Amino acid sequence: MKKIVICLNTSWNIYNFRLNLAKALKNAGYEMVLVAPYDVYSEKLKDEFVYHDIYMNNKGTNPLEDIKTLLGFYNLFKKIKPDVVLSYTIKPNIYATLACSCLKIPIINNVSGLGTLFIKKSFSSIIGKFLYRFAFKRSAWVFFQNKTDKNLFINSKLVNGQKTSVLPGSGVNLKKFNCVRNSNKGLRFLFAGRLIGDKGIKEFIKAANLLSKSNPLLEFQIVGKLGYNNRTAISEKELNQWLNNPQIKYLGKKDNMQEIFKNADIMVLPSYREGLSKSLLEAASMKLPIITTDVPGCSEVVDEGKNGFLCKVQDANDLYTKMKKMISITEQQRLDMGNYSRKKVVKEFNEQIVIQNYQQKIKEICG
Repeated sequence: MKKIVICLNTSWNIYNFRLNLAKALKNAGYEMVLVAPYDVYSEKLKDEFVYHDIYMNNKGTNPLEDIKTLLGFYNLFKKIKPDVVLSYTIKPNIYATLACSCLKIPIINNVSGLGTLFIKKSFSSIIGKFLYRFAFKRSAWVFFQNKTDKNLFINSKLVNGQKTSVLPGSGVNLKKFNCVRNSNKGLRFLFAGRLIGDKGIKEFIKAANLLSKSNPLLEFQIVGKLGYNNRTAISEKELNQWLNNPQIKYLGKKDNMQEIFKNADIMVLPSYREGLSKSLLEAASMKLPIITTDVPGCSEVVDEGKNGFLCKVQDANDLYTKMKKMISITEQQRLDMGNYSRKKVVKEFNEQIVIQNYQQKIKEICG
């Protein structure tokens, strides 16, 4: 039996984004091993799979810590001897790839987003690009989640274009994220994402404050984890200041996102850049109209005017205008947008497309 490793930067990430892929590969007859730093979701992974903890400081730039991560991958892979490794997120993509190269184990990488590292130019971004270039020369294949990221890596000579292709993100479980929607009053806006500045949360709050002044019936929900180790992370103090407006509600981090989407009217994500936003895909699958930024990883989910509106990046006034426009259209128009969202996801972003691509590539590499 061929052995496959899936490695990411958190067990939460595996559980929320790659669990169905792991299940599908297991059902196809592969022995599955999941590798990520330990968190509360690790115990859930252990219920179905072999799981290994690994040390990783996801946001740190200390080279000694990264060497520790590299050695961790090397020692683990040497011990368990996988036939192929599937990696996601920056540090696994780099250090798991280098470890696999030393052990002559084929690895398939997935660039699920460029993150803060690529959004702003810095010394860290220079080092990050160098490490990507060095590691990806040793990859068997690299999946991207949008064409812009793929072309950026190819044009920057970070990867051989002959070893790349584009996937529709991590896809959507169409059965899990589905609902009957008979009304949409256009009163409840939802932001779902990590509480960091690069997700556009500050622009969302500014637009919410403007809209709430003229309409006391509007509600602006925020769902996402607070306290990320990220230089643009939102502090608890800043969040509490936002909540002084009674129309802004913080629901915390939620696992039952189907219910959250079901009770919302409009999904808003003014992100600065994504790989391909999972929250937008899930919201669209739940028949919600979408407002998001005209940037890679977000704009792919919206056909302008048909299932939502695109706004300018880092522009709270333009976001306000698009949110106001969504309120002003008729309820039937919002329902029609939501139905279009669902049809678009079914056609373009079904997670079975992702799973089939992985199964095909794994067969090509290791049989």
